[in-house]
Amino acid sequence: MRATLNGMQSTFRLGRFAGIDIGVNWSWLVIFGLIVWTLSQSVFPNQNPGHSDNTYLLMGAIAAIAFFASLLGHELGHAVQARREGMQIEGITLWLFGGVAKFRGLFPSAGAEFRIAIAGPLVSLVLGGLFLLIARASLPSTVDGVIWWLGFINLLLLAFNLLPALPLDGGRILRSALWHFKGNFAPATRLAAGIGRGFGYLLIAGGIALAFVEGIFSGVWLAFIGLFLLQAAHAEASRARTRGVLTDRRVGALMTPNPVSVDIDTTIGAFMEHVAWPRLHATYPVVDGSRVVGLLVRRCAQEIPRSEWDTRSVSVCTIPLERVPQFREEDPAERVLATLTATRTGRGVVLDGERLVGVISLSDLARAVEPRQA
Repeated sequence: MRATLNGMQSTFRLGRFAGIDIGVNWSWLVIFGLIVWTLSQSVFPNQNPGHSDNTYLLMGAIAAIAFFASLLGHELGHAVQARREGMQIEGITLWLFGGVAKFRGLFPSAGAEFRIAIAGPLVSLVLGGLFLLIARASLPSTVDGVIWWLGFINLLLLAFNLLPALPLDGGRILRSALWHFKGNFAPATRLAAGIGRGFGYLLIAGGIALAFVEGIFSGVWLAFIGLFLLQAAHAEASRARTRGVLTDRRVGALMTPNPVSVDIDTTIGAFMEHVAWPRLHATYPVVDGSRVVGLLVRRCAQEIPRSEWDTRSVSVCTIPLERVPQFREEDPAERVLATLTATRTGRGVVLDGERLVGVISLSDLARAVEPRQA
């Protein structure tokens, strides 16, 4: 299962592949353990009888690792194609429900979203077909069992992912088609998300029924997937409404002009006493003369020991300008939303050349959205 969830963070970093950060969320350990347990206790003993418990456990562990490698390949398909379309990739995270490829920014067009959405399923199709083809060869029973299961599970997940329910890949393919023919992203998202919610309700109902027929574990798991799909579809629709409200709005109309700034040579003590306490903000632009050099994070300054306040400058808590989102007054607000959502601070600076003219945050965008949505 795949979804684009900006809030999903990696607990463990595995490394980089093709320039893309790969990580694992702690919840992945739960599903990994469940897969190994299910395969070693039920699937492989029934499918390939006559082996020891340790053999089945080893088969289950190898199959689970290869399965998540397949999921990683699926997500890399999305990520590589997204990069070809000019989008920035924050990384890939494996978690409880599979994998998440985190994109920064908006899909540039309906065609781009279609190509990005279809890339992952194409990888799964190739992997599933390849595994089943290998399984036709004369192999030891233990190897054949693992290879056959990998082919089956990749094709099963391919079929599920192609359901026309946002945020699954099939839902994104559907939205891209609706976006292309309607010429409007927001209505296309509302319809695709509505279908996604419908599938979510069906899975929840099916899970409840399955709990009575097959057992509580299978039923609860299916209902849990349905709940996830329901919530994710709602989130997609909410983001589309926000994007619709911000369409044609510009940064200059939404920013906070003439923000309180801090000189780079200011000590932590002077900042806390004369700036932070009277004007409580999460961040403050840092300047060197008339030039902006970064963004000061107040929480970081508060964590500096008081004994060091008069000896350390605000530079120790300043995010360098090259890592701070930078905008112009004429920039469209919807793209600002996409950029700020992907940052930890949720804030950026608005510049006129090198001159600071304002700051803009997710809170500024929220104030613009709430009255319109109400």
